[in-house]
Amino acid sequence: MRKIRIFEHTSLDGVISPPEDSVFADGGWSTPYRTPDGAAALAERQGKSFDLLLGRRTYDQWAGFWPKVKDGPFAEGLNAATKYVATHRPESLEWGPVGDLGADIMEGIRDIKSSDGPDLIVWGSSTLTSVLLEQGLVDDVVLIVYPVLLGRGKRFFSDSVDPRELAFVSTKATPTGVLLNHYRYVGPLEAPR
Repeated sequence: MRKIRIFEHTSLDGVISPPEDSVFADGGWSTPYRTPDGAAALAERQGKSFDLLLGRRTYDQWAGFWPKVKDGPFAEGLNAATKYVATHRPESLEWGPVGDLGADIMEGIRDIKSSDGPDLIVWGSSTLTSVLLEQGLVDDVVLIVYPVLLGRGKRFFSDSVDPRELAFVSTKATPTGVLLNHYRYVGPLEAPR
């Protein structure tokens, strides 16, 4: 059985993507904090052999960038990974290798998760991430936390999902203050008794 591991860049206040009208809407808020050491630590957490589980928007954004990058700690792994994409237009997927989740996306994910193969990594894909957490299909969450407060924007965790509990596994700080926090998924957050 494969693990599903979520990787997400986030501000201290849980924002993963500022509003479109923000001067930081393009993700520039994280750029000053990125370093070669941080990238190496993140690549190590991701591992060398994995497949990708992506929402359609993330897939389309990445398909316009990663195939053009030939080397580096991420390019080789991302380009070689099978991309399983949540989409209703599988015929339009060009960046491969690519796999089809089928018409019932959750059933497709469960089938892939129960098969043999490398772990499934989810990058971005906030709509898919919330559904995976809600369905209890996630095994690990790695939050890449930047020392900024953005105030408003899209959050890591959707307001429509019930609270969840994660168990702390480890953390690593980069020289610029970015924290790579690794958590194991536990399940629904129980009310105190």
